Amino acid sequence: MTDHTSGTPAADRAPGQDPVTSNPEAVRAGAAAVFDLDARLPGQVFRELGDEVVFCGFDTLLTPEAWPAIAALAAVHGDRQVDLLVVEAHGVSGEALSLPVRATPDDYWARVGFGPEPGPADLESITIAAQVVALTGPSGRWGCWGERDPEVAVVRGFPDQAARAQWHTRYGPCVDAAGALASWLPPAFGSRPVPDAYAAQLTTGYAAPQRG
Repeated sequence: MTDHTSGTPAADRAPGQDPVTSNPEAVRAGAAAVFDLDARLPGQVFRELGDEVVFCGFDTLLTPEAWPAIAALAAVHGDRQVDLLVVEAHGVSGEALSLPVRATPDDYWARVGFGPEPGPADLESITIAAQVVALTGPSGRWGCWGERDPEVAVVRGFPDQAARAQWHTRYGPCVDAAGALASWLPPAFGSRPVPDAYAAQLTTGYAAPQRG
C-alpha cells in the first residue's frame, strides 16, 4: 500500500485524544465475527465477506504508509474507527486497539511502531512482533487480514467493483489472487513455484467469482 495523500496534520493532538476509545473485548469480538481467527492462508479467513479480494504486502501494513488506505475503506462503511487485533505474535499476541479514521499516519505509527531510535523494548512493538493481524471496524462490513509468513495481506469488503478499482488505483500496488500466486507468494517458498495444493486452496477461496 502506498500513501498518495498528505493527510490532516496531527498538530498538537496526541493519539487517544479523539473521543473514540479502545475496548479490547469489543475489538476481539468484532474481529472474531468477521474472521476465523484460527484459520491461516491459504484457507478462508473471512467468515461472511465474499466479494473480490485485493492482496497487498504485509511489510507495509503496519507502517504509516498503509493508514490512509485502511482508514479510507473504514470510512466507506461509515465506521468512525479502525479496530486492530494482534492474532498471533512474538510477545504481544492478543493486543487490541482502536484508532479513529480521522487519525493521521503518525498517530497510527505511534500505536503500532517503534521509536526514533529502536532498542530492545521495540522488539515487542506490533510492527516488529506481530505475525498475524486482523483489522476491521464496528460495521463488520470490511476486513484486512495480514500474515508475516507468507508476507501478504488480504483485503475484503469493497461495496462494489468501482470502489474496489478506485481503492486499488489510489493505494496500490495490489494484486488479485492470480497475481499473488504468480509474483508475490513464490518468495515465501524459496522463489519456487507455489505448491499446487496451496495454489488450489487459495484460488478456491480468493479468486474473483465468475460472471455471466
